[in-house]
Amino acid sequence: MAFIASPTLMRSSISWQNMVVCDNSCRDKFLFRNKDIYKGGRNLQNHSTVANVASPSHVIAPPPPPEKLPGTTGGKHHVAWTSVPQERWEGELLVQGHIPLWLKGTYIRNGPGMWNIGDYNFRHLFDGYATLVGLHFEDGQLTAGHRQIESQAYQAAKKNQKICYREFSEVPKAENFLAYVGELASLFSGSSLTDNANTGVVKLGDGRVVCLTETQKGSIVIDPETLETIGKFEYSDSLGGLIHSAHPIVTDKEFLTLIPDLVKPGYLVVRMEPGSNERNVIGRVDCRGGSSPGWVHSFPVTQHYVIVPEMPLRYCAQNLLRAEPTPLYKFQWHPESKAFMHVMCKTSGKIVASVEVPLFVTFHFINAYEEEDEDGRVTAVIADCCEHNSNTGILDKLRLQNLRSFNGKDVLPDAKVGRFRIPLDGSPYGTLEAALDPNEHGRGMDMCSINPNYLGMKYRYTYACGAQRPCNFPNTLTKIDLELKRAKNWYEEGAVPSEPFFVPRPGATEEDDGVVISIISEKNGEGYALVLDGSTFEEVARAKFPYGLPYGLHGCWVPKQ
Repeated sequence: MAFIASPTLMRSSISWQNMVVCDNSCRDKFLFRNKDIYKGGRNLQNHSTVANVASPSHVIAPPPPPEKLPGTTGGKHHVAWTSVPQERWEGELLVQGHIPLWLKGTYIRNGPGMWNIGDYNFRHLFDGYATLVGLHFEDGQLTAGHRQIESQAYQAAKKNQKICYREFSEVPKAENFLAYVGELASLFSGSSLTDNANTGVVKLGDGRVVCLTETQKGSIVIDPETLETIGKFEYSDSLGGLIHSAHPIVTDKEFLTLIPDLVKPGYLVVRMEPGSNERNVIGRVDCRGGSSPGWVHSFPVTQHYVIVPEMPLRYCAQNLLRAEPTPLYKFQWHPESKAFMHVMCKTSGKIVASVEVPLFVTFHFINAYEEEDEDGRVTAVIADCCEHNSNTGILDKLRLQNLRSFNGKDVLPDAKVGRFRIPLDGSPYGTLEAALDPNEHGRGMDMCSINPNYLGMKYRYTYACGAQRPCNFPNTLTKIDLELKRAKNWYEEGAVPSEPFFVPRPGATEEDDGVVISIISEKNGEGYALVLDGSTFEEVARAKFPYGLPYGLHGCWVPKQ
């Protein structure tokens, strides 16, 4: 076996719907146990296998294979789209290869990891209850664990064995008409919206680690060492609003986010200082098209500006009220409303540019920077994103039934690195072009990361998930060189990799000097943590989990202090 589990996790566990719920002994810190460690090595295909394991006193056997669920094509489906088999696990992993000794800290990945309650199976990837995975690196060793976020939505679902809050595509089933009317009233107040923080995780400048989703109430503080849920992150201001960008811009100095205004269509741009829970308004952007704001899952910044995208995929009140989802869920596509990019000064809150751009669909912006002329004057803003060729069909491709029923046909919609150029000379139009030939990365592009030291600055490299065709979901890791307009790709047949997260080497002077961390779900039901060299994009280490983990979304790095 390639792992050793902590003995405390093996005591006093009770089953709930094939989940293991541990007693309070699980609350012990999972990252700094089992100090009795030995190192052994042997040569394996030019890689040294370093065994960093505790004494083999207790071993967790992998759970039984998942049974076929409704909507699958037969047999068990890929572990990437299978609910996590236990509520929590922790242990030390056997490392193949060499983890750099400078890599000291914890990578935390968040994402939907449980897609059923009892016999009821959720519809969409984004519906699943949040599962955290922690990878702690120290002295070339790797300790891992996973744990569910104890949101109100998750706790209520466990208790009542049904969905109790509105998820991305799921709505609680009303028992009668009066109950339905009451549920609609609670929607307008926000009380029926989920707090299932299953999208991202960020480390604030004051050290607090917060998990996030589209709803403001879904902001939850966790312990980065144990992955334990600490409690709600309560905003202390009176700005209100029900939703916000799931991807704030977070540095050691500030927290920036967008709050869509669904009543008077527009966006508030707000800032929060480290150590504070109070958001302060920098400025407001009024929408130029449509009767509702465009979806703002993410947005970019430069050194001096916040870029506010106005996408024609707009929030839709009618779809919010529906008991059954539409193909675009809580949104509607309004190409007639056009698309815009707004540029706001971080200091004054003034809008310095507002331009019409070609229609676009994106979940994730990569980075942005200021373009200067020969005299050093800023003439334009460049903003890069994972752009889906203005095809809204990508949302419905993420239904679990679609993900679980891959039959060998190439059904993943094309995507590219979309590069916006937003002129600052008063021109009314901006441009959107592919930053490189999309065939370099298989015409798949999402789940991006950069060297965080280059946030808002001119940069050369981004890491993302690409495609090896045919496929129905991004299935490669890709390193993109925006200067040479080339890509290096990692691929393993049948594997589903999650977001490649770049961690720079302390003291590095080259942009790609560091490592890339990803969690891989294998077609045989297994899985492992993968570490690639950020420069060569070659594998330097991997470590198998005791069982495969479901696909996850976004992560953060918490360095050891």
